Amino acid sequence: MSRLPVCSGQDAVRAFQKLGYQVDHQTGSHIILRHPQMRRLTVPNHRELAKGTLRALIREAGIAKEEFASLL
Repeated sequence: MSRLPVCSGQDAVRAFQKLGYQVDHQTGSHIILRHPQMRRLTVPNHRELAKGTLRALIREAGIAKEEFASLL
């Protein structure tokens, strides 16, 4: 089982954009991403995302940790 990569909110947004998510809007420090077939994602725009938050975002997007790491 691989470890979660350490990334910022902006890095995560760029990785999810490669999967087809698009930035919908930003409310405060949270970036809202939308995908035509999947649920929306709310990514905090922080320098470093907490492990649990990143894990939940990856699970919500329906991808594996290894796939997310390759998108970074």
